[in-house]
Amino acid sequence: MLEREIEKKLVDGVRKLGGRAYKFVSPGNDGVPDRIVVFPQRVPKFIELKTEYGRLSDLQKVQIKRLRNLGQDVRVLYGLRDVERFLEEMRHGI
Repeated sequence: MLEREIEKKLVDGVRKLGGRAYKFVSPGNDGVPDRIVVFPQRVPKFIELKTEYGRLSDLQKVQIKRLRNLGQDVRVLYGLRDVERFLEEMRHGI
């Protein structure tokens, strides 16, 4: 499954649960996570999507570490199975 197909599953799944999965583009800050997921009354989550066997670039690792050091919830989801687990977690309000 291609990364864009995995991303579509995330976006559609988040929308069905009443949230939004905004595309995160930050000029001058390459390597930021793909999406910012927002649900009512919850802390936003930064989501980096990869295929099942995808790998983070060094720049992505740096950006993820920066966000985590700022106390942000950053998830790296590998493949459809991880997306489904994430959506299930969000369904149960975790």
